[in-house]
Amino acid sequence: MLTRIRPSQIARSRSATLQAMAAGAVAVGALAFTAIAIGRLSIRKARIRSLEVDDLTVRSLNIVEGPRLGGESRL
Repeated sequence: MLTRIRPSQIARSRSATLQAMAAGAVAVGALAFTAIAIGRLSIRKARIRSLEVDDLTVRSLNIVEGPRLGGESRL
């Protein structure tokens, strides 16, 4: 069975994608600011492990520090 997708549905989907991308950018910015302010995380070696976003609110951000083993930080 084929489901017909209306252009308005595609527009809403694009809007949701853009909102998620904006929230991700805000989360990365907050991570960078926190890392600089605290000075305990090397930004170049940090990696986002998981990011939960609800609308434009970051619900959780889990990052992993660089090459050190067990260097996880939860913000």
